[in-house]
Amino acid sequence: MVRFQGPRANGMPELHKLTPTLGLLQDRGFKVALVTDGRMSGASGKVPAAIHVSPECLAGGPLARVRDGDLLRVDAQRGELTALVPDAEWAARAPAVLNVDTEHWGCGRELFGFARALAVSAEQGGGFIAACPPPSVGAPVLSVEAMA
Repeated sequence: MVRFQGPRANGMPELHKLTPTLGLLQDRGFKVALVTDGRMSGASGKVPAAIHVSPECLAGGPLARVRDGDLLRVDAQRGELTALVPDAEWAARAPAVLNVDTEHWGCGRELFGFARALAVSAEQGGGFIAACPPPSVGAPVLSVEAMA
């Protein structure tokens, strides 16, 4: 499971580079699959994958409550992803937290903080909500001639 890869947490980077490694593990006899709130090209290939899990972890999605050792059931026929954890234990778990102070640094996180705040879920397309309201009817429009 690879979490905190959704639009708000990490800009939803492409995770296709994981495919060769996971495929190699399969070739060596391991049973592997990928579950993520991120995206991955080629997810319909050799490695079973549940991608774009929404809501993403940073928004309190279910993957934030999964812990090491938990078994996950992916039922593609029903479109269900289930953590095989007793209900009481699941409800008592605090969601994992992304600590950007220790795990990320550099101007990118600060520079694009506004974009993360405006990002919509993968289920809604992983884009951005409108930062500005559309112009009202009859509002003045700046023409190219006016700029010359």
